[in-house]
Amino acid sequence: MGSFGDRNDAQVSAESLGLRHVLIVGGSTGQWVDRGRDHWLESARELSAAASAYGVRWLTLRPYGALGESAIEVDVEHVVHLVSCGVVIDPTSDGRQRLVDAFRAIGEGPINEASVAGSLYEPADGEPDLVVICGESDRLPPSLVWELAYAELVFTETNWENFAAQDLVAAVAQFGRRRRRFGGLDA
Repeated sequence: MGSFGDRNDAQVSAESLGLRHVLIVGGSTGQWVDRGRDHWLESARELSAAASAYGVRWLTLRPYGALGESAIEVDVEHVVHLVSCGVVIDPTSDGRQRLVDAFRAIGEGPINEASVAGSLYEPADGEPDLVVICGESDRLPPSLVWELAYAELVFTETNWENFAAQDLVAAVAQFGRRRRRFGGLDA
C-alpha cells in the first residue's frame, strides 16, 4: 500500500476529484510586480485550461508574501474568465489583512463561516479544495490563514516563475491520490 490515504492512480478522474477551486501560492511581491501583463495573461490562460480539464471552476493566484507586506498593484484584471474556469488574481499576501478586509466587507451582516468564506473568495463560489505552494516546503506562506483549515496542501519545488500547466496537473494528481477527511480522524 502507498502512503497514508493514497488511492490508486487509476481511480483518479476529473469527475471523482470534486475539485471546484484551486489556489496557487508563490512568488515574492517583487516578482509579482515585475511580471508583465502579457506574461500574467499567458500564465492565466495556460493554468486555466489545465484546471478546466479537471472540472475546476475557479483558480486563484496569490503571492507567497511576508507578514506585514501590503497588497501590491498588478497590471492585470483581478478576475479573468478563461475557458470554463475563472481566474482570480489576488495580490494580498498577508492572510491576516485578508481576514480584516473580509470582515469589513461583511459589514453589519451575520459573521459566520459562510459569510467570511464568501467575502474572502468572491467571486469564486467556495473555498479552495486544493492549495498548491510553489517553492521550498520549509514553511507555510503567511498568505494562508483561512485556507489551512480544510484545504489539501501540495508543495511543489517548482518556483513561481516556472510554474506551468504540467506542474498543476502533477499537483492535481497528488490531490487525487489522497483521501480527504476534512479535519476528522479515522476511527
